[in-house]
Amino acid sequence: MTSTDSSAASTGAQKPAAKDPWDLPDISGLVVGVLGGTGDQGRGLAYRLARAGQKVIIGSRAAERARSAADELGHGVEGADNAQCARRSDIVIVAVPWDGHAKTLEALREELRGKLVVDCVNPLGFDKKGAYALKPEEGSAAEQAAALLPDSRVTAAFHHLSAVLLQDRTVEEIDTDVMVLGETRADTDIVQALAARIPGMRGVFAGRLRGAHQVESLVANLISVNRRYKAHAGLRVTDV
Repeated sequence: MTSTDSSAASTGAQKPAAKDPWDLPDISGLVVGVLGGTGDQGRGLAYRLARAGQKVIIGSRAAERARSAADELGHGVEGADNAQCARRSDIVIVAVPWDGHAKTLEALREELRGKLVVDCVNPLGFDKKGAYALKPEEGSAAEQAAALLPDSRVTAAFHHLSAVLLQDRTVEEIDTDVMVLGETRADTDIVQALAARIPGMRGVFAGRLRGAHQVESLVANLISVNRRYKAHAGLRVTDV
């Protein structure tokens, strides 16, 4: 045993305790921007977060359209064009249609520099058999976002939420888990904390961005569930 080993042994040195995975940061003071905030998913997320007390700005290509939608949502939601929304926000949720995903992010690269970006876009196709998953060249929508935004901190979350339930003002809680993916724990912790702001919702770390394709693709299966059972299905992760 070396002298260093002897010293460590004599002082009883131990590794620091593992961080509690549910010890999440307070993000109540952060501004959340929602790109695609006039669409069903974007409006629903904006409404739920603002209703929970988060400061929310929704973005659209047309500022007037965003302001009109914000007025309808209430709870202090503001509307702006996409660029202003991105500049003024600490966290930016990307909820645009898949066919406009790349073009939107390319146009906002500078405004999103240094921002925490949360991609919730699901690349899907539809035919007479129903919904099916598409696989982008980069592997997933989230990985496409990371490639297009090299100076942003890209995560993925909020894929499996029912836009109908999110927008239903009579629904008090959204009974579901949110799978959160990203490259650094500090960023995924923030997104988990953001999900937890919505009553009934919980954010669960689900791996790095390379696993985003499976998460995005599962939406096609949930669409089939909803059609068969006339439901608004979500997910729960057991034993965590």
